[in-house]
Amino acid sequence: MPESPDAVVQFSLVQLDDYGPWTVTPEPRPEPALQALQSRLYADLADFVGTRDGYVFPGRYDNLLAVTNQVTPEEHRRFQSLVRNRYPVTASVGVGTGGTPRAALGAASEALQDTGSAQDADRTEQLAVSRTAYPTGPITVAHFDVVDATGRYTDREHAFDAHQRIRRAVLELGGELGPHGAVTSFVGGDNAIAVCPNLPTGVYDEVLAAVRDTTGVEMRVGVGTGETAQAAGQGAKEALESGRATGEWVTTATDAEADD
Repeated sequence: MPESPDAVVQFSLVQLDDYGPWTVTPEPRPEPALQALQSRLYADLADFVGTRDGYVFPGRYDNLLAVTNQVTPEEHRRFQSLVRNRYPVTASVGVGTGGTPRAALGAASEALQDTGSAQDADRTEQLAVSRTAYPTGPITVAHFDVVDATGRYTDREHAFDAHQRIRRAVLELGGELGPHGAVTSFVGGDNAIAVCPNLPTGVYDEVLAAVRDTTGVEMRVGVGTGETAQAAGQGAKEALESGRATGEWVTTATDAEADD
């Protein structure tokens, strides 16, 4: 999908500096300790960005993704200071804007990669901003939910099989939405969230059908648009609840308001 003429989305890529070598120096550290550190760091970033109307996704945990339309470069510096003061590692951040979420995350990735490798001991607290002006919106968020995951999978299948089934469905979902410029993340349970361009409803119908045909997993989606990621996300959650009540596969926030 082509980008819109104006950059409307800002993504930040938060990456731990020299993290791999640190995990094995002076000797391999216990995995539970590493998982705990990653979880605390994710929570801190979620709180930090959340108070600025953004959204955070775990990525690979040592790589965190955030929609940061309301977050200035100076505020990113404050988060880096928070990490330095609380953790035995530091964080570098790439900030990118683009006409689609995927393009914005790509710009953030390239900006950060230009500062050096994540394994480079000399790379510390880099802040790489691909564009100095930051946008204000609008943003579109699509919140996907597996239909009757508890009845079909959680209460019937081996826990690992249920987990794998849902993760495969989310992976397929991301693959279907990617060419449209969206960035999709698994957010726990049986839910996925995609930050999207402004897509026609028919695209969501096609994506849901492709996921169902490929994986056998049925999903429904609520779609919201707002000036901030949180406003869009809240609209998406409310639309999803409306879709559950009406049985619709795709519900927009406007549709949900009309039903009320």
